[in-house]
Amino acid sequence: MDKKENLKKLILDKAVKKGEFVLASGQKSNYYINGKLLSLSSDGLALMAEYFLDLIKDENIDAVGGMTIGADPIVGAILTLADQKGIKLDGFLVRKEPKGHGTRSQVEGPVKDGAKVIIIEDVTTTGGSSLKAIEALKPLGCEIVKVITLVDRQQGAVDNFKKWGYRFSSIFTKEELGL
Repeated sequence: MDKKENLKKLILDKAVKKGEFVLASGQKSNYYINGKLLSLSSDGLALMAEYFLDLIKDENIDAVGGMTIGADPIVGAILTLADQKGIKLDGFLVRKEPKGHGTRSQVEGPVKDGAKVIIIEDVTTTGGSSLKAIEALKPLGCEIVKVITLVDRQQGAVDNFKKWGYRFSSIFTKEELGL
């Protein structure tokens, strides 16, 4: 079995749950993809990091990150793998709200003003979570090079990112997973 098929099998075996769910977008669904069940397993995270790094390594970026908590393990794994391959890359995480103490920052990590960044997400429905991350990066003057997700639920993200002026790609679509 090739790497992509293995990753697909892991998603379907570990992350997909059937039932009635309300998504972060407010939409209802008869299935839920919990990307954290994959990103918090060694085999799932290792494959995810490989695919994400393959998609970003030629993008001439300074940093990779996304909304906490979904992006946390993925960003860490990408950074570790990048270092092992001699690729210089920083990471960042975006809080839902600025923290109430210390620096009161919403963006954590060594991302610098004007940095070229890629937003990472585990599962995308409409793109709203990534847009929140993008909005938090605007005061830093970051250039959003692209948004990449593990799974695109095909419920509006492609059109929204196009409308918002951002490049978007996924490793898998709902259709490719047979959902």
